[in-house]
Amino acid sequence: MSEQFDYVIVGAGSAGCVLAARLSEDPDVRVALLEAGGEDTAPEIRIPAIFPIMFKTELDWDLFGDPEPGMDNRRLYLPRGRMLGGCSSINAMIYVRGNRLDYDAWAAAGCDGWGYDDVLPYFKRSEDNERGADAYHGAGGPLTVSESRSMQPLVDAMIEAAHQAGHELNPDFNGARQEGVGRFQLTQRDGRRLSTADAFLHPVRSRPNLTVLTHAYATRLLFDGRQASGVQYARLNETRDIHASREVIVSAGAYYSPQLLMLSGIGPEDQLAPMGIEIREALPVGANLQDHCMVNLNYTTTGPSLFDAASPENFALFAAEGRGPLTSNIPEGAGFFRARSGVPAPDVEFHFAPGMLYDGGLTAPEAPGMAYGPVVIKPTSRGRVMLRSPMPQAKPRVVCNFLTTEEDRASLLAGLRMALEMAEQPALRAVIDRPFRVPESDSDEDLMAFARREGMTVFHPTSTCSMGSVVDSELRVYGVDGLRVADASVMPEITRANTNAATIMIAEKAADLIRSGSRAPAAAGVV
Repeated sequence: MSEQFDYVIVGAGSAGCVLAARLSEDPDVRVALLEAGGEDTAPEIRIPAIFPIMFKTELDWDLFGDPEPGMDNRRLYLPRGRMLGGCSSINAMIYVRGNRLDYDAWAAAGCDGWGYDDVLPYFKRSEDNERGADAYHGAGGPLTVSESRSMQPLVDAMIEAAHQAGHELNPDFNGARQEGVGRFQLTQRDGRRLSTADAFLHPVRSRPNLTVLTHAYATRLLFDGRQASGVQYARLNETRDIHASREVIVSAGAYYSPQLLMLSGIGPEDQLAPMGIEIREALPVGANLQDHCMVNLNYTTTGPSLFDAASPENFALFAAEGRGPLTSNIPEGAGFFRARSGVPAPDVEFHFAPGMLYDGGLTAPEAPGMAYGPVVIKPTSRGRVMLRSPMPQAKPRVVCNFLTTEEDRASLLAGLRMALEMAEQPALRAVIDRPFRVPESDSDEDLMAFARREGMTVFHPTSTCSMGSVVDSELRVYGVDGLRVADASVMPEITRANTNAATIMIAEKAADLIRSGSRAPAAAGVV
């Protein structure tokens, strides 16, 4: 079976839903959106505080990484959303953009049009901020950005402890400065999760020029000479072809976008040749993987926490008023710090959660507690996404290479010492019951042993199809025509923050690049 459209988008996640909505604003083009997962109708999706219960279900790609050389060869759990909305339907709903220097560094490296002043209008275009519009925020966009309706007191205690330890308060991490401690704003509306499917896709899904196909697993890209002409996908036990007269846009995320390119012959020879895949274009697809490594301290606590959030009374409150503990995104607060001296911007982020979080989020807490600790947000380590098999349904291999560089270890050690110092402040000493999982001492040896044992990803993979090596600054894949990548995989370097807001921005800008037309693709290595 063959179907014809102007644009075919692979992946209805954080980026794909935005692209489908924006491109289909033109009634003269036909847009198809392919999603390997199903509809986003599960009620658990909309209840913020229970997102971990979706891990390892049909709503999760449920990946496990290869052994990590910097973490005692442990294999890390790598969840990814598998439904409309993708990871925006399964994440912690944190809306934070990163640091101005992140984007200015992209531009300085040759990614024209990606400096902070270039991308700020795209952040603002998406946004309907509860605080209203100002120099840094937008109002009236499709994406509601709101205050927490949970406001757990334990988070206030953690923020106050950080303040007592000498860190400044910051009411807006997306404003004039990033550094300091405070509360996140969230992608929620009336206390409920607002994914990109909710914000962008569902309001326009009835457009006659937009076709959304769920349970459509892309198996390879189709070509007519140099031109990307469509996508082969599996659906309902059939293999089908769908054709794009203008462009194919791959928005399958930092793990699956490189996999699809490699399965289609675009990638490194050392990956493709052993699989018997004919090389169409030799590019470093899958290399340059960057992610954020988190190491939490867990304490049991006295007083209220999220431990008993899932009570009948709280479900009733959530259903009736969109308030209460079930509206919590779990890590309600944060801090952005320069843990190492001499760095120009924060190298460590803390998440402050009024509930314990350990074992990659796969073990339910056994007592009331809290979790907080450093996340290395400017990593120098680089990982890789690799093919496991030439069979399209095989899950990719992933190695993050966390804590394999001296700089990353130094940031983490400094961050862990900051965390231990916060635990000694009056605000936290008043609520801590006992240590649950913390380092044995503040020696380098004990801190690193703890990090290797407890470290995990914060689920922010990026940069596996990065600008300057796989795509140019207009997100076009080098060496072929009519093919772009638009998702977190195109970031040349990861942002110093949770990555969902930046991914939405990338899709907003990509839509404009696509609608404005394209010149001939640049040569490889030229952005």
